[in-house]
Amino acid sequence: MYFLESKRIGLRQLKEADIDGGYKDWLNDSVVCRYNSHHKYPVEEDGLREYVKALQGDTSLIVMAVVDKVSKRHIGNISLQEIDLLNREAEIAFLFGEKEYWNKGYATEAAKMMINHAFNELGLNRIYFGTADSNIGMQRVGEKLKFCKSGVRREALFKNGIYHDIYDYDLLRKEWNADNK
Repeated sequence: MYFLESKRIGLRQLKEADIDGGYKDWLNDSVVCRYNSHHKYPVEEDGLREYVKALQGDTSLIVMAVVDKVSKRHIGNISLQEIDLLNREAEIAFLFGEKEYWNKGYATEAAKMMINHAFNELGLNRIYFGTADSNIGMQRVGEKLKFCKSGVRREALFKNGIYHDIYDYDLLRKEWNADNK
């Protein structure tokens, strides 16, 4: 059963059983993690199980498994992090580990469902994310979803021996609702 779903994918709570799939491998894969803050330390199964258990009942974030409805395969995660109910904002984050699903619109599709949920069910007003200057794919996802580039954090990410700028993007509820009625 899915919490949110479209024709191709379903979003459901992340489960311990997902660790037995490819999830742990994604976090240890330098290609999957080349643009994010993962892959600094090896991820072990026990630590990942503790993380998934800790998600239960934590209202500061929502981490959903993205599942291909045809194959029932867990292909990635999408999350709302740093949920701030006082200021009505949260950070959206993506981790798609199954490479054969890359560049086929799955991240955009999952994001649309999560953004609708954030604005229309949680009552948030602002969604934001940051991405490495070299992560063209994530920048394109943000542009497709009508996020605005709102700033640059200079040399804020140290990855593979190089400092990268982080581009910040945000989206307001009124902008989303105007485009998605």
